[in-house]
Amino acid sequence: MTTTTVTTAPPEKHAPAAAADERPRTRRRGLAPGKRLPAARLTGPLLLLALWAAASAAGRLDPGAVPAPWTVLETGARLWTDGTLTDDILTSLQRAGSGFAIGLTAGVLLALASGLTRTGEALIDGTVNLNRAIPTLGLIPLFILWLGIGETFKIAIIAIVVYIPIYLNTHAALSGIDHRFVELAEVQGLSKLAFIREIVVPGALPGFFVGLRLGVTGSWLGLVVLEQINATSGLGYLMFQAQNYGQSDVILVGLVVYGVFGLISDSVVRLIERRVLSWRRTLSN
Repeated sequence: MTTTTVTTAPPEKHAPAAAADERPRTRRRGLAPGKRLPAARLTGPLLLLALWAAASAAGRLDPGAVPAPWTVLETGARLWTDGTLTDDILTSLQRAGSGFAIGLTAGVLLALASGLTRTGEALIDGTVNLNRAIPTLGLIPLFILWLGIGETFKIAIIAIVVYIPIYLNTHAALSGIDHRFVELAEVQGLSKLAFIREIVVPGALPGFFVGLRLGVTGSWLGLVVLEQINATSGLGYLMFQAQNYGQSDVILVGLVVYGVFGLISDSVVRLIERRVLSWRRTLSN
């Protein structure tokens, strides 16, 4: 009778691995800001408005210097009803829009001419930076002598305020395009027009939108000063007249309207930027 001996292999040691799998895994904290909150940009202004209302209700603010929000709202409604505020807003929008359109066109064309050709850079870039070094509002007396005291000099000053940031940021974006893309376009045999369309424009758009936002803000900042110089209408003129009569509520109405228009225009530019540059993966999106 034959006896068979069965040798059993020692069991594999899976226990430590299983124990390691059962350990709670700590999730690594993300470095990104997180999801975008809806209407997040309104949080700051609404908080400021709430603090203003609370301080006015508690009697912490002098009504003669800083009227309560409801007083400013009543004054704005009265000015709107009698047509004063409506006419001034339309006049200011026309001035800001005309100057912004001229400045936008000039800034883009000069940036393209300076950024794409060495001759243009030699002729344009130094001149624009010299203009940037001169305070724009300091040009007002000279422009009054050249263009008179009508609407023309106001629009011209706004155009200068707008075109400088648009030129600087667009030119910087053009200069920052990677040279390897240029070499790739040459290897692919792209024409000058195709090179501008496929390489230059997408590469310059981020800088252009930064300059555009600064230009929009600059148009409103320039307008509030210009409309207090020999003007007969506009929000700045309304505020200047209110200063002469000590009407701080009217001044605050003008400031609120300027702020609302500035916030809306900047939000529109940001929205367009987000749509046009949706292909970029950035912290903002």
